[in-house]
Amino acid sequence: MTPQIDLRSDTVSRPTAAMRQAMHDAPVGDDVWGDDPTVQQLEAATAELLGKEAAVYVSSGTQSNLIALMAHCQRGDEYIVGDSAHTYRYEAGGAAVLGSIQPQPVRMHGNGMIDLDHVRAVVKPDDHHFARSRLLCVENTKDGSVIGLDELQAGAETAAELGLAYHLDGARMWNAAVALGVSPATVAAPFETVSVCLSKGLGAPVGSVLVGPADRMLEARKWRKMLGGAMRQAGIIAAAGLHAIENHIDRLADDHANAARLAEGLGNIAGVKVTGQNTNMVFASFDTDGQTLEAKLAADGIAAAFNNNQSRMVLHLDVSSDDVDTIVAAVAGHMS
Repeated sequence: MTPQIDLRSDTVSRPTAAMRQAMHDAPVGDDVWGDDPTVQQLEAATAELLGKEAAVYVSSGTQSNLIALMAHCQRGDEYIVGDSAHTYRYEAGGAAVLGSIQPQPVRMHGNGMIDLDHVRAVVKPDDHHFARSRLLCVENTKDGSVIGLDELQAGAETAAELGLAYHLDGARMWNAAVALGVSPATVAAPFETVSVCLSKGLGAPVGSVLVGPADRMLEARKWRKMLGGAMRQAGIIAAAGLHAIENHIDRLADDHANAARLAEGLGNIAGVKVTGQNTNMVFASFDTDGQTLEAKLAADGIAAAFNNNQSRMVLHLDVSSDDVDTIVAAVAGHMS
């Protein structure tokens, strides 16, 4: 059956009625020619919201991070990145394959911040034997965990000390800002460039935005074109992103509250161990076969992804507090 409650990711949410109406009504042009007014409005609004000079609208977070890396680094340069960061492990090696940019992975702390001492140890000297260290990348949030402002600023100071640019993979940066109780611009402030997703917690059907200095964004726009990412009447989908940043940021607090509610409920079930609850994500292990439990929940109309007996459950705008209670009851019934 089609799942009624989907916990696999916050990318599975569907556009709201108001978002669909905004898409229907969006004025459009040809964005390759630079004359789609809705894309222009989204880019300007996102840049302002994040306190940056300019922005580029792209189809995905992977493309946003890739054009950022290619705008910062030349062939044979390297970027320093966490050893389990999305840009390093889950973006198909694009920086190396398409940008000829060498990744230098470093250790990460439990909250996702990179180990700055390790960064200092691996940054390359100015010597022709080595790739040139150009860029330091941080991801916030990482597995839902929030990196605090002091740590982000320490990263900026380390980058400046080492002569590196500083980029944020902020796919779920909106969640970090809400959890910290600060503006998105405050989280973005230490970074030269920031990539943000519109299609995760904010609920748009597609799209990400890269923000930064105007000259860097001009370079990124060139790489977007080369990668096949330039779109024509993109205002139809940009309108969804614009609606999302105008209406769906503050409501992320509801997802965080529902994640805490789910963690509490699961934690009261015998045979279930909640191993973490960070912003809108709940991590749990189950004293039963995960694939069997996944199938039983699917039969109940609940989609949850299991790796062996462990699951990451992600809350989003299509999952209500009543849905959380339904999930807890279903798990309890199958664990008894």
